[in-house]
Formats: sequence, C-alpha cells, structure tokens
Amino acid sequence: MPAPRALVATAIAVMLAGCTVGPDYQRPSEPLPTQWSEAAPQAGSHAPVSATWWSAFGDPELDALIERALSANPGLQLADSRLREARALAAADSAAEWPRVDARGSAQRGSQSKHAPGVSPFGQGGDLGNGEGLENLFQAGFDASWELDLFGGTRRGIEAARADAEGAAFDREAVQLSLMAEVARNYMALRGAQAQRVLAQRGSDLQRDALSLARARYTGGMATDLEVAQAEAQLRDADAAVSPWEVQARQAMHRLAVLLGASPVDLAGELAEPRDEGPMPTLPDAGLPSDLLRRRPDLQLAERQVAAASARIGEATAELYPQFSLNASLGLASFTTSDFFNRQSTLWSVGPAFSWPVFRHGQVKAMIHVRDEQAQQALIAYRQSILTALQEVEDALAASQEEQHRQQALLASHAASLRALDHARALYKGGMTDFRAVLDQQQRVLQSEGAMEQSRMTQRTNLIALYKALGGGWNGERH
Repeated sequence: MPAPRALVATAIAVMLAGCTVGPDYQRPSEPLPTQWSEAAPQAGSHAPVSATWWSAFGDPELDALIERALSANPGLQLADSRLREARALAAADSAAEWPRVDARGSAQRGSQSKHAPGVSPFGQGGDLGNGEGLENLFQAGFDASWELDLFGGTRRGIEAARADAEGAAFDREAVQLSLMAEVARNYMALRGAQAQRVLAQRGSDLQRDALSLARARYTGGMATDLEVAQAEAQLRDADAAVSPWEVQARQAMHRLAVLLGASPVDLAGELAEPRDEGPMPTLPDAGLPSDLLRRRPDLQLAERQVAAASARIGEATAELYPQFSLNASLGLASFTTSDFFNRQSTLWSVGPAFSWPVFRHGQVKAMIHVRDEQAQQALIAYRQSILTALQEVEDALAASQEEQHRQQALLASHAASLRALDHARALYKGGMTDFRAVLDQQQRVLQSEGAMEQSRMTQRTNLIALYKALGGGWNGERH
C-alpha cells in the first residue's frame, strides 16, 4: 500500500477507535469518616459480616424460612426478571456496533395504467417491460449498512446500557438483602409475640387464683365484696391482655407467608406453637465506614446509575456531529423466473452516506443540558445514599448497645422481683401475710419477665437492622 493510503487508513482507524465525545467516567470519590462514632475503634483487620448472618441466631427454622423465601418470593423473582431484561437490552445495544444485513425478496404481478404509462405498480425501478397487459416482477437480495461511530455516540450508549445492567444486578441483590432481613425480623416478631402471649396467659391464671382466693375469704367472712369485685376486674384485664399478643403473632405469621410467596394460611399449622428463640448473638464487627461502599448493593447500584448518566451525556453530545454510514445492496430482479438467475438480472449499489442535524442544534444542546442535570441528580442521589447508609449503621449500633444496657437493668430488676417473691412466700408460710401478697408479687415477676422478653425481641430486631445496614448477606460474594 502506498504511504499516503497507509496514512489515510491509519487516520480512519484512529478516528473509529479513539474519538469519543462526552466525559470519561471516573468513580466518585466521597469523603467518609475513618471510624464509627457509636463503636469503639479496633486495631488490625476487620472480619467481614457473614453472608449467612441469620445462622448466628441458632434457629434451624429461621434458616429454613429464609431459604424458602429466596426460592419463592415474588419480589425477588421480579428483580430477577428485571435483571434479565437489563442484560438483554445491553446485548441489543451492543449489536449496534456491527454492520446490519437484511435479506429481502418479493414476487409481484401488476398492470400499468394506460392513462399514466410512466407510473409503475412495482414502484421505483420496476417499470413494466412492454407497457401493456399484465407483468410479473421477481426480486431478491441483501441490504447492508454500517454506521461508523466516529464520535462515540453508540459506544456511549453501550456504556450506559452496561452500567444499567450492572445496576440491575445490584438492585436484585439489594432486594434479596432486604428480603432476608424482613423474614428474620418478622420471625422474631412472631416468636416474641408468642412468648408474650404465654406470659400474659400465666398472668391471667394467677389472677384467676387471686379471684378464687378472694371469694374463699369472702365466704369465710375475711374479705369484703369490694375485694372480690377488684379481683374479678383484675382477672378480666388479664384475660384482655392475652388477645393483642395473639393478634400480633398471627399478623407476623401472615407477613412471613407472603414473604415466602405463600398464602397467609399456609404457615398457620407450621408456626403456631411457640418455641425458644435461641441464644442472643454478639454484635458483629462493623468494620470501617468505607467498607460500606463494597458491602452494600444499594450503594453499588447508586454508583452504577451515576456511571450510566455520565455515559448518556456523551451519547447526547454525539448528536451535534455528522453521522456517517456505509451502505451496500446486492440483489436480483427479473420479469420472468427463467431470467431470474441470469447474470444480467444482477443489481447492486455501494456508497457512503451521512446525516447532520444542522437545524436541530438547539434541541440537541437542550438534551445535553438535560443529561448533564440527570448526571448531577444521580451523583447527589449517590451521596445521599452514602449518608443514609452511614446513619443506618450508627443508629443500629447505638440502639443495640443501649438495649444491652437496658437488658442488664431489667435483669437486675427481675432478680430483685424474684427475691421479693421469696420473701413474700416466707412471710406467708410464717403466717405473717396472706396469699394475696404472694399472688401480687408473682404478677410483678411476670411483668418483669414480659419486659425482659420485649427487650430480647428488640435486641434481635436491632441486630437484624445492623446486619442489614452493614450489607450482611451479600458482600459481593454472589455478584
């Protein structure tokens, strides 16, 4: 190849490969705190949050429920479908880089107008051979076109579509993370409500004993009708306290069923009996605030949305410049089938083409401004997502630690209530008080146990919120 032609070919190759308008995306660098304000600084490396954090609760039934939700939850299935859609759209956009080839063919029969002999019923290039009577026209061939992406508009569009597909993958993982947390939270709410219902029923039984005692004392002339009425009112209050916990347990069961993609009645027999919630897990290592950028899929999604918005600026900017394409056509055309494959029936064309929106620059520039603002909005949303994530972790850490302190106070209170109950029993055995004092102290012990159970459920809920805020259940392991 002569030197000038080689230089021209090289220049064209450089244009095709290197001229891409619009900003080249750089991942946003956001300043983050070096430590959590609600957690003590830790030296050395930090352990990642377990991808199966719910197993720390030591409840096989919870493990099974989460696995069932992951396989049958409609929301997760919808996120899976959206991910497949986004990937298919990215594949379709990627195909725009390559030449397009279309096959065509037709067989027509027509008659020319005697009052307009120059008008062909076959369209342009399909004049009848003799201008009289009926004629046939047979055509077949290929049309090819290739838009030369000189200014990178197509490449920017592909870049945006790929970022959208990656964002859809992160969105799917965010839905899964929320699903696991919701299953665990509602399961703990169910078990907590069932435990409170048991305690409320015990309180009702104690009040029933107190009513029996009051009636016996009244019969023996040692109590008044007022005392009997008061004992009966306390029993009715205790009976009424059972129902709200039963309602809360059933509602939690119904929510769990929906999360599992089942009818609300499907879990009624499976989860109706209360059971121990298992040991209380220790607080996980929160790591560093910067770890959230890779731990949380919602932050990864927000970052990919920034990348897609940035690429669309270049896609819009490319509309300012001319668009070049190479077009070619090769085919056969004949009035008779016998001549169809004759060499003289061949027709072809080849040549470049271009278009330039000369009188649309105002519209194009306005669209560039739109894309600029959309990119700024995506960046602001990304920053807001980071701040929200930091807040969620700090809130969960604070709530978990303060609830631990509250549990210690409740344990001390419960221990004091048990000592008071022992004293009341000793006084009763010594004849120094009546049994009503023992029943009253037993009721206080039950109230103390109810407060402790509520605190345990709150602590479990806080732990679930902390695991979710830290990105537990994902950590990029399945992406």
